[in-house]
Amino acid sequence: MSKEDILNKLADAVLRGRMADAKAGAQEALDNGVPALEAINEGLVKGMGIVGDNYAAHKMFLPQVLMSAHTMYAGLDILLPAIPKADAAAMKKAIVAVVEGDVHDIGKNIVKTMLTASGFETIDLGKDIPPADICANAEKEGAAVVAISTLMTPTMEGMKAVVEGLKESGYRSSVKVCIGGPPTSPAFAEEIGADHRDINAQDCVNWLKEQKVI
Repeated sequence: MSKEDILNKLADAVLRGRMADAKAGAQEALDNGVPALEAINEGLVKGMGIVGDNYAAHKMFLPQVLMSAHTMYAGLDILLPAIPKADAAAMKKAIVAVVEGDVHDIGKNIVKTMLTASGFETIDLGKDIPPADICANAEKEGAAVVAISTLMTPTMEGMKAVVEGLKESGYRSSVKVCIGGPPTSPAFAEEIGADHRDINAQDCVNWLKEQKVI
């Protein structure tokens, strides 16, 4: 099987949500001397990019996106350990979290997937995370992006606390802060000093590309 065939197999597996094919394609890539990073970027990420575009255009729906995400991660489990240390160290990091008081994480999970598909080492802190923990991890990891979300109005103040915490630590100028979730708005992002309010995961990625973060 040619390199092109292997890369196409990986992309197609993600697009169709076929985990077994993603695992097999990832192993075939390594067995045939395809660099792990190339297999990720030109195979798995390429497929997830198409998924993201289809989702934004309402051609795919949430269950399909989540299945594609699981498929991508199945391939990544095989390929990531094979990335040379120098290449891995060069990857930019992104922190994703749902703010304290909120346990709804579907949106966060999709953002995590799209950031990973865009080449970030994405660190998922989970849900119901105190602002201080988000700030501490951002600085500890040297994150280039902090993406935080909430589904509920009462927990929006946690987003403001994250921005303020990053300012207090002196790390705010080193990181882009993106917020998302139904109760948020561009005006709220501006009010609390966040960099961007994401309409959806693809919007987050597109904005980061415009800002040359990706």
